[in-house]
Amino acid sequence: MRRHAGEISFPGGRRDEADADLAATALREAEEEIALDPAAVELGEQLPTTGTFVTGYRIHPFVGRIPHPGELALRPNPAEVETLLTFSLDLLRKGYAMRRLVRRGVPIHTPTYEVEGHLIWGATARIVGDLLERV
Repeated sequence: MRRHAGEISFPGGRRDEADADLAATALREAEEEIALDPAAVELGEQLPTTGTFVTGYRIHPFVGRIPHPGELALRPNPAEVETLLTFSLDLLRKGYAMRRLVRRGVPIHTPTYEVEGHLIWGATARIVGDLLERV
């Protein structure tokens, strides 16, 4: 957690040469970071690519359905993830607000989601917004 410590994000990372495509990267990263078995995921559509403002990364998010989430033993990889958070879509919708945040001394007006005391903002909030528009 050297980079983006304390921030909320989805599992993800760079594509490896062995990954067949970006969907394979997403599934591999989810397995590495939270022990999500790729075979348990019904992969859905790819959401729009989301860029980050500070780092210039391009995030290629995918939506997946887990038919029997209660049967999974998800575990955060302590080298990469501090805590695993799960929220219902309804809680995310209720937690939405546009907020003024200060990031590195610069004020920004940005979409956010505050759920159970956790503030989701930045690229993660934009990805959540894309998802909520589609469901």
